[in-house]
Amino acid sequence: MRCWPSRSIAWTTKPGRNPGMGGSICVPLASTDRRESFLLDIRRGRIDFAKGTYQNRGRQVIVLARLDFGGQPHRNPDGMDIPSPHLHIYKAGYGDKWAFPLPSDKFTATKPWDLLSEFLKFCNVIDPPMIDRGLFA
Repeated sequence: MRCWPSRSIAWTTKPGRNPGMGGSICVPLASTDRRESFLLDIRRGRIDFAKGTYQNRGRQVIVLARLDFGGQPHRNPDGMDIPSPHLHIYKAGYGDKWAFPLPSDKFTATKPWDLLSEFLKFCNVIDPPMIDRGLFA
């Protein structure tokens, strides 16, 4: 279930801080040949700390992959509901509107911090950015 062939690496050496309740951070990433840039978005729920989103964007605005956890089911364009956690993968003509159950061979974690590590591997991030886990991760 890959939607892009290039490998990506962390582009920044500054450590980010895992966002607190209702917070978000955006970490720049780049392909190994530096031809493509990506953004890693990490968002946490405002009230429910177990709710969040990890997102990998290309070309600033194109969502390539997004993992939503701790929230409501997602209704796909065909009317099918996909429970949380679920994975959105870019699909031509639909963007990130389609969600899929997490592939069990790629995602086994249940805690948000561990899900982030698995999401980075899924997105082919070979040199993960330094993110301070923080008090509530």
